[in-house]
Amino acid sequence: MSVQELKTLVCEANVTLGESGLVVLTWGNVSGADRDADVMAIKPSGVPYGKLTPDDIVVVSLSTGEVLEGALAPSSDTPTHLELYRDFAAVGGIVHTHSTYASAWAQAHREIPCLGTTHADFAHGPVPLTGTLTEEQIEEDYEANTGRLIVECLEAQGRTASNAPAVLVAGHGPFTWGATPDKALENAVILEEIARMASLTISINSDVPPLPPALLDKHFLRKHGPDAYYGQQS
Repeated sequence: MSVQELKTLVCEANVTLGESGLVVLTWGNVSGADRDADVMAIKPSGVPYGKLTPDDIVVVSLSTGEVLEGALAPSSDTPTHLELYRDFAAVGGIVHTHSTYASAWAQAHREIPCLGTTHADFAHGPVPLTGTLTEEQIEEDYEANTGRLIVECLEAQGRTASNAPAVLVAGHGPFTWGATPDKALENAVILEEIARMASLTISINSDVPPLPPALLDKHFLRKHGPDAYYGQQS
């Protein structure tokens, strides 16, 4: 893939994000990575989604974070995205939003429990919640430390970017990822829906138990396991 093709993919994903209902104003961003070229393309900071063109997308070095292409300043979340790409080798796209239900769970400092098979089709267990940053981490390298916090959260729970395609940053909001920018955006849509379902479920029955492990395994593995059979097989 050329850098121009990557910029076009990332631009289209950001425009779609703006149309998705997941964001208000410019409260979110999509990035994409080309690891062979050692670059990441990301939305410019504060630019309305509907006005974006591929030429507005900013290209930075995955290794150093140096801006390589683009006249505009990259998203303020760029260091967070870079930390995630550096640690999650299979990830090719990342989305950050402040979508209502997922952000509400993050602000409540609660992971999203797996209460049903819709959630199990998405993630192999609860959507993890990070810890909180120290004052020093906030004051120094805040955005990069947010990325490191996400990585530490998954490592502490023995999770991977494959079986946990989203994390809630405590007091902040969600990040999702996938093999491509489009897949990361799809995961952001799914995350918001399961966050909404969990909120409604708990409002109906606050004592609802988590999904039984056998049913969790069945639904996750039939879509994402080595012998997955959901969908059309090539």
